[in-house]
Amino acid sequence: MSDLDFMRRAIALALPNVGLTDPNPCVGCVIVKDGEVLAEAATAPSGRPHAEEQALDKLGGEASGATAYVTLEPCAERSAGGVACSLRLVQAGVARVVYACEDSSPFASGGGSERLRAAGVKVESGLLADEARAALRYKSLEGRR
Repeated sequence: MSDLDFMRRAIALALPNVGLTDPNPCVGCVIVKDGEVLAEAATAPSGRPHAEEQALDKLGGEASGATAYVTLEPCAERSAGGVACSLRLVQAGVARVVYACEDSSPFASGGGSERLRAAGVKVESGLLADEARAALRYKSLEGRR
């Protein structure tokens, strides 16, 4: 499978929860290593927990060297406490993060990708961004994430 396939899977994961995660957008996350899906998740109804943290929790430390495909830039800070998704990805040892859409929320807005890059994680953005926005029916990304 390719990067496109894994991002399409992340988008598909998010679709069932669209409209149920307010005030947060519904995000999909697929964690892959050596071409094998290790874990996947979508933002839970009510907006917590985030997709990335759920997927990482399923792995219990097996994410070292993996790639995370996420439909929205991982958050830089948690609005309601807890650990930001970008920090969780760094702590888990993820080697690469591919995300579709930039997040204009004050809890991401470039800070998540900056944290990842500063930690040596390879970051790629914009993969299937138009499809992710259309599929997730983004009204606004300015709410809390």
